[in-house]
Amino acid sequence: MRADLHSHSTASDGLNAPADNVKLAKEAGLAALGVTDHDSVSGIDEAIKMAEKIGIEVVPGIEMSTVEKGQDIHVLGYFIRYKDKEFLNTLDELQKARDKRNEMIIVKLNELGIQITLDEVKKKIRREGANVGRPHIAEVLIEKKVVDTMEEAFDLYLGKKGKAYVNPIRISPEEGIDIIKKAGGVPVLAHPGLYDDDEMVVRLIKYGLKGIEAFHPDHDEEAEKRYQEMGETYGIIVTAGSDFHGSRNGEMFHAPIGTKMVPYQVVERLKNLRR
Repeated sequence: MRADLHSHSTASDGLNAPADNVKLAKEAGLAALGVTDHDSVSGIDEAIKMAEKIGIEVVPGIEMSTVEKGQDIHVLGYFIRYKDKEFLNTLDELQKARDKRNEMIIVKLNELGIQITLDEVKKKIRREGANVGRPHIAEVLIEKKVVDTMEEAFDLYLGKKGKAYVNPIRISPEEGIDIIKKAGGVPVLAHPGLYDDDEMVVRLIKYGLKGIEAFHPDHDEEAEKRYQEMGETYGIIVTAGSDFHGSRNGEMFHAPIGTKMVPYQVVERLKNLRR
């Protein structure tokens, strides 16, 4: 009875359909899977339908994009009222900021002498209406042989230290927390070890986070222990997730479903905190 609370599908920048991710979770022996696409909830209904068919639970969620000091801060929201009209209108506004960012990245890459267009990137979308994300851009860079791997694409160009990294004005992490709570959800900070800013993590916990993703493929053992202890110190839920996106060009991004798990009791705690 374990759960992987972080996965992506073709509703954003994952490679698998939501239903296929649910099947993979069942095959991995999971009791529950968190469906947490970037700024999108369009894959949740499909995932739930498959889950009911094969006997597994879907935790409806989202990974909301926010920005602080120029870098991405991702806030997961669980058990949100994902059909709420006001919430969906907010996601539409967030999508506009995401579209602007994609355009800015393409401009930066062009300035670096890399010939790439937004139309080429959009062709990598595998589901009508899905969000365009940096992994889609990375796919094109690999095809054009600018880089060999996803990791190289992010290290050299798309990650926070990359040459084409940009971030337009977006909502703050606090605003993300408020939006999730207003939609009845439980806000949890995704992969805190990627931000190199534990003071910010503590500030957000005090502001209103209800959980922290201590166990993530990009955390080493020391980081996992540190964030687990931080969660216990502040009395918030400690979660885990594979951050599964699927395999591109033979390379898994980030890890297979079920790589990082927590006991099912964590899902029950999240349920008890929803509004």
